[in-house]
Amino acid sequence: MTVAICPGTFDPITCGHLDIISRACKYFDRFIVGVAANPFKQPLFTLEERTHMLEKATAGLTNVEVTAFDTLLIDFARKVGATAIVKGLRAISDFEYEFQMAQINQAMDEEVETFFVMANPEYTFISSSAVREVASYGGAIKGLVPENLELELVEMFARKFGKLKKGAV
Repeated sequence: MTVAICPGTFDPITCGHLDIISRACKYFDRFIVGVAANPFKQPLFTLEERTHMLEKATAGLTNVEVTAFDTLLIDFARKVGATAIVKGLRAISDFEYEFQMAQINQAMDEEVETFFVMANPEYTFISSSAVREVASYGGAIKGLVPENLELELVEMFARKFGKLKKGAV
């Protein structure tokens, strides 16, 4: 059985994330989306909120599981029996960072390989930080986040920032 993990902070999940997950999961028997509790980042949404959003967004993908983790990525890979790490790339700047991370992971465990999936061109401009900024000012996030999460996310942002404009979805 081939097992892959697709790690990230997903703060929040975007259409770009979901595109990478839905395209890459087809190549593995078991595909685990790992929601990172990264101590070096200060996410807007809690680990539980981010996990919930991913579970809802990936509900139709039968071989996809969502699991939170708070360890080194390579330790998480070993724990779940993954031999592959899947990372999405939007631009050269993503590649430079992810290439370095792949080399570190390779040095820690040569049995775990990193696979890069190029972003679909229609999503290359989308990032979680851009979604947070747009939503924090009450801007529309339609088309930036999975459709089945749009309203829920607008409401979550409204609670956090106190701004909810008509037409934000």
